[in-house]
Amino acid sequence: MSVLELANASRWYGNVVAVNDVTMTIGPGVTGLLGPNGAGKSTLIAMMSGFLAPSSGTVTLDGEALWRNREVYRTIGLVPEREISFDYLTGRQFVVANAELQGLSDAGAAAERAIATVDQTEAADRRIATYSKGMRQRIKLASALVHEPSVLLLDEPFNGVDPRQRLHLMELLRRMGAEGRTVLFSSHILEEVEQLARHIEVVVSGRHAASGDFGAIRRLMTDRPDRYVVVSSDDRALAALLMAEPSVLGVALRARGGLEVEVGDLGGFALRLPALARGGGIRLSEVLPTDESLESVFAYLVSGSGAGRGVAS
Repeated sequence: MSVLELANASRWYGNVVAVNDVTMTIGPGVTGLLGPNGAGKSTLIAMMSGFLAPSSGTVTLDGEALWRNREVYRTIGLVPEREISFDYLTGRQFVVANAELQGLSDAGAAAERAIATVDQTEAADRRIATYSKGMRQRIKLASALVHEPSVLLLDEPFNGVDPRQRLHLMELLRRMGAEGRTVLFSSHILEEVEQLARHIEVVVSGRHAASGDFGAIRRLMTDRPDRYVVVSSDDRALAALLMAEPSVLGVALRARGGLEVEVGDLGGFALRLPALARGGGIRLSEVLPTDESLESVFAYLVSGSGAGRGVAS
């Protein structure tokens, strides 16, 4: 059983910090690396696979540094997000080539097993140039599995995969996790992680925002304050009424009209807002949420309110 560890790992490119002082441990089973696009997930996976050196800190596999350690490639299988560039090869040729690079004596047989594992046998003799996005994802996975690694790293593996292929891939990753392999996959889609991984690591803007059981972190996300824009016939009068409400944490007048309201108790706010407006003779014209995007949920975890609220494993 293999364990990946990052200790105060950072990676920067000139003045741009892609990963900032990340410490985490990835053990056997399926772990989801969750974060919005541009959060640093691909950089973290590149460091964990030994393809990118940390600018500071350490990244190790079972205590051994990954950077410039060729032996770790016998243990790690990588499915990168970027498209493979060997379009002129057939799927089978591509997987066999990877088996040969691993120095396997039975490269052909190993390739056949890996291709069958990802349900790609029928298309194995077609050129990769003819593959759909989902088929390309599966043949990349076959090449990563050809040497039966104990660690599998997948960067956004469900992109472009149709529903049937998605279910097959999820079941395959669950099975590998149950076998004791260390499986890490990245995603910016909450529902994908929820279906597959009970343990997650959350990254936002290159920072490690939370770690632990999915259910606990999901509750942490949904328990954050909600923000709404409320537009009315008398914003100032409504603001005075709202500031006296226990369900309201803050009210601000917007320059272009309306109020921005931070709500701690959504149920109480929803009940009281119509009554307050009616009682004050105020007409409501808009009530809109402002932070329903995934990025805003993650941002809360590293804001002054959410920071330090990571959940222990």
